[in-house]
Amino acid sequence: MNGLNNGVHLEVSNLSLSKTKVEKTTKDLAALCKTGTFKVKSGMAQMAKGGIIMDVTTAEEARVAENAGACAVMSLERVPADIRKQGGVARMTDPKRTKEIMNAVTIPVMAKARIGHFAEAQILEAIGVDMIDESEVLTTADETNHIDKHNFTVPFVCGARDLGEALRRISEGAAMIRTKGQAGTGDVAEAVRHARAIRNQIRHAQSLDTAELFTFAKELRVPFDLLQKTAEMGRLPVVNFAAGGLATPADVALLMHLGMDGVFVGSGIFKSENPQKRAWAMAQAVTHYKNPKKLAELSEDLGEAMFGTPVSDVKH
Repeated sequence: MNGLNNGVHLEVSNLSLSKTKVEKTTKDLAALCKTGTFKVKSGMAQMAKGGIIMDVTTAEEARVAENAGACAVMSLERVPADIRKQGGVARMTDPKRTKEIMNAVTIPVMAKARIGHFAEAQILEAIGVDMIDESEVLTTADETNHIDKHNFTVPFVCGARDLGEALRRISEGAAMIRTKGQAGTGDVAEAVRHARAIRNQIRHAQSLDTAELFTFAKELRVPFDLLQKTAEMGRLPVVNFAAGGLATPADVALLMHLGMDGVFVGSGIFKSENPQKRAWAMAQAVTHYKNPKKLAELSEDLGEAMFGTPVSDVKH
């Protein structure tokens, strides 16, 4: 081999790689491409930080959401309020409808799979959705096991009511967490409860020494290393959004003040009197949540909010 211009000479023999090593490296790279690394998947979720994700049931609603400033949309056959009202078994959206929504917008499109229903998740990954929500809004398919999210290239978001649930979902491979709240009610109380629970438990973890942290990890039924990392960071190690019952710009601001990285809004927009205007106002509230005067302007003349159901009236 000829020497480089700087006078450094390299011998071919020093650069040789065994055939076995090359084959192993190729297989490792192929495996990474197939399942995706957690770093890549959580990085994709990070791109939604500071944004609003809106539930949509049609391509037209998806366009309304995109024009209003949504960072992504969630494809559904029925918004949570209708699922709650109509009952029945709630399943994954028809792939044809999800593809129509994907073709209608340029922002990322998410879709829901039933808890534990890895076959639904495989279908959603096959059609190219940008993220899968393993969602309690749909009818649970497996009462014992959640989906092993490490086996997928596409990132997952999962709901949580407390720190234990959040860290268990992350240990399964979730790249994003959201509060469960009470979807479809228009009552933000449960989302607030869950956001505060996670925040307070993280603060508690930060106050513990190593021995106490081991005990707390056992109580939460979570890996010690993951709890320790969370305590060191003072927050969840993945993006954490609020969801469940948000219906006004003020609701959005409240959850952002509680440390959320962004919000999901479903029935609160398309069950209101003026979806276009409310969608825009709620998207703006994510950015301007620290500015009460701006929030007052955003809250004016939005038309009637969704009627809603108080959480106290919901049958659990």
